[in-house]
Formats: sequence, structure tokens, C-alpha cells
Amino acid sequence: MLERYKTVYEGGQGEIVEKKSRFIANVRPVKSEEEAQAFIEEMKKKYWDARHNCSAYVIGEHREYTRCSDDGEPSQTAGRPMLDVLLGEDLYDTAVVVTRYFGGTLLGTGGLVRAYSKAVQEGLANSCIIERKHGILLAVETDYNGIGRIQYLAGERRIPIQEAEYTEKVCLKLLVPVNSMDEIQKAITEGTSGKAKMRKVKELYFAEKDGEYLLYEI
Repeated sequence: MLERYKTVYEGGQGEIVEKKSRFIANVRPVKSEEEAQAFIEEMKKKYWDARHNCSAYVIGEHREYTRCSDDGEPSQTAGRPMLDVLLGEDLYDTAVVVTRYFGGTLLGTGGLVRAYSKAVQEGLANSCIIERKHGILLAVETDYNGIGRIQYLAGERRIPIQEAEYTEKVCLKLLVPVNSMDEIQKAITEGTSGKAKMRKVKELYFAEKDGEYLLYEI
């Protein structure tokens, strides 16, 4: 399982013009090949009057589903360059369609490669991209004497506190990256002289967006 990976949270659109040809890129997050194909068909229907609707997508933990289409453009001048941009940005579970309205002037193979690549970059620039981290939701129960130490440890190591419940004792829920788990548990044990009780609630992915944390089931 990946420790962390980048993906699109909200898709966007970008457009460039090269020698009067319009290149419109639409980006969307996708979870399956079926979703990607449905998105591609949706764009073809939306831009039914365009000469080309080229596409590329990368799906799966190991990018098991990696496809691209030139849709009538010369071989390797559209889909592959588009795919290379997605791979170069190290993205997962992402699809892009670039629609071309021909402007009457041939761009040549090099010009097409540059135009389709630039269009995808514009689309990604207008999308919201997040990084998901593989983690554990860790419940920590302590007395009121220990809470300050745990909050300090969490802040020092940039470990988000997802929830806090105050009763006779305090129960904090921390979002801990998997690769930091042993270190954090050891630090909490030492910081509270072994008084804190810890329990792994669940394994998940989490990401930060606008100061808030998004949780994703595994």
C-alpha cells in the first residue's frame, strides 16, 4: 500500500490557443476504468463538433490501468504526451480529456506534442490537487495531567488531532502516518510515564485541504 500519493480532489479546465487551434483540457478524479471511460464519452458528447477529443488516465495503486488515445491525431502526438504529464506530476486516479478545435494551420508533430502537453498542464493548474497519506486513526486516553504533553508532542511532529472528548479523562484521536506510528506511540508512552492508553481505531488515508483534514476509507 502506498504511504502517500497525489490525486485530484476537484477537477478543473484549462485552455490554450496555438495557431488558431483551441485546446481545451478537462481534468477529473476517477476511481475506476469505467468512470474514466464514462468521463471520456461525456466530453465527446459535450464537444461533439470538435475534430479531436484525446484522452489519458492513470488508475490504481500501481497504476494498473494506464491508457491514452490520440483520437485521430498522428500517433504519439496527443495521448502519450498527455499521459506523460500525468505521470510526470506523479498523479494517481486521474483522467484528462483535451478537445481540439482545428484552426486551419497544421502544427506538425512537435507542435502537437507541445500543445497537448501544455493544455494538460493548464487543466491541472486549475484543478485542486491533494496528497493522501496512509495513516492510522489513533485513540489516546489520558488524565488531565497528560493532555498538555500529548498536545505538545502532536504539534511538534505535526500530527493532526482529529477529535477531543473531555469527561473524567481525556480521549484524543490523532491522525498518525503509518511510518511514524512506532515513534509516536513511544513518545506518548514516555511523555505520560506510561499512563496513556492507546488504541488503533482504523486504518485510512487522510489529506489536508484548506486547513481541514479529509478522511478516506480503505
